[in-house]
Amino acid sequence: MTNETKDAIKTTFMELLNRKPLNKITVKEIVSGCGINRNTFYYHYTDIRTLVEEIFDEQSSYILRTVEGKSVYECLTTAISFALENKSAMLHIYNSPDREVLEQYIFRSTEQTISRYIRIVTQPHHLRPEDEEAIVLYYKSLLTGLAVDWLSGGMKYDLSDKLKRVCELFDGTLESVIIKCRIM
Repeated sequence: MTNETKDAIKTTFMELLNRKPLNKITVKEIVSGCGINRNTFYYHYTDIRTLVEEIFDEQSSYILRTVEGKSVYECLTTAISFALENKSAMLHIYNSPDREVLEQYIFRSTEQTISRYIRIVTQPHHLRPEDEEAIVLYYKSLLTGLAVDWLSGGMKYDLSDKLKRVCELFDGTLESVIIKCRIM
């Protein structure tokens, strides 16, 4: 019952968030929408912000489970798909005082995805930890910059297409960096 209750809370919240700004959503609306009482909501979540954080943490975990055997592009398109399915919700969060929750999710999920991917790709090459960290920092900065630019522009262009083009243009760059790291 607990998982069903939490799922109902999250579903109701996302439906509300896709219709109205984050700061206009109340716990009363959420509990009314899923047929529970306030105490049940507060049993699971401290406040609406912790609910948002859990939704993003779950999405981040889902992305990380899909990393193995996929390209960075494929992993990140999973996050883009979630954002597009909930475009109004993402923009409502981005344009709210709680914007940092969304930005932290972007930074955290991108860093975790990139870190795991880089570890898999560079493992046979035995790179120094500081080189691996520098590679992760570079790609994380590039990708989070693209995501924040997309959000700040109202998600008006197709980020998947832009990301695909970036990947095409910089194809072979990681391999080149790995070679440089082995030489140094």
